[in-house]
Amino acid sequence: MTTAIDALAGALSAAKQEIAKVIIGQDKVIDSALIAIFTNHHALIEGVPGVAKTLLVRTLAHVLGCDFGRIQFTPDLMPADIIGTHVFNIQKQSFALVKGPIFTTFLLADEINRAPAKTQSALLQSMQERAVTIDRYTHPLPDNFTVFATQNPIEQQGTYPLPEAQVDRFMLKIPMGHPDREEEMQLAQRMLGDQAPEAVLKSGAVRAVLTPDTLMALRRQLAAIRIKDELVAYLVDIVRQTRRHQGVLVGAGPRATQALLLSSRAAAALAGRDFVTPDDIKGLAVPVLGHRIILRPEYEIEGLAIEEVIAQILQEVTVPR
Repeated sequence: MTTAIDALAGALSAAKQEIAKVIIGQDKVIDSALIAIFTNHHALIEGVPGVAKTLLVRTLAHVLGCDFGRIQFTPDLMPADIIGTHVFNIQKQSFALVKGPIFTTFLLADEINRAPAKTQSALLQSMQERAVTIDRYTHPLPDNFTVFATQNPIEQQGTYPLPEAQVDRFMLKIPMGHPDREEEMQLAQRMLGDQAPEAVLKSGAVRAVLTPDTLMALRRQLAAIRIKDELVAYLVDIVRQTRRHQGVLVGAGPRATQALLLSSRAAAALAGRDFVTPDDIKGLAVPVLGHRIILRPEYEIEGLAIEEVIAQILQEVTVPR
């Protein structure tokens, strides 16, 4: 393993250790979030209230040395509430830009589907170009700008489904479930003392292991992780098979191919390897492809799940030796 990959793997391991001081369990969720960050992409986190979605993103920002911002999406939220606007200053007799909360590094778009499409679309340019246009002037966002959007999977009354163009901009959809019994017992015991997760984060016991500049430098090391041509072909065939499956109305597009390729490299780095394996690709198939696939109505009525369809697709594509 090269020195560069060693540094990347070491930084990822150190970040996970610090995050574990606050977030109990949720190892797969933490790995997925780190994959999104280290590939410079965005993630959609889906989970019921109270499973620490907000706390996870705040902790990630702290550990990686980045600014954190949060927007609570509501039906009456307007695009200007997100990106900002020009306000007239009476004393100076001129307009001044009042920047919105989008001007941060790690942005938590909380319950993004609570706002209508017009408001959701305020994030499109920032997610694609890392820039915001206000009154014909374009303002850059930090190079590490990352959106973590959350959704509640069980309470859909008064919500607005995300447009396909916006969903496709999220590299991963990360399900965040309840902790198991042992983890919940550990949480309960910590709440009885002074080791509650929120208190630990505020106490200074969690250290920042990176800075924005070192995060960018480490991100470039992913290019050193090898992926064989046979695995690239395997990955492409998986994505293309989503467009041919009889139960799929709309399959994944080329952006999914890019996402699966980049995320599998990051998964290899998390495992401490400088090469990608078929299991890296298989393990990320559902998080990368699941939110990009639309099933045919008749299959949805029969109760066919996206995960089942992707499992069938993985069986149909030959794994390279």
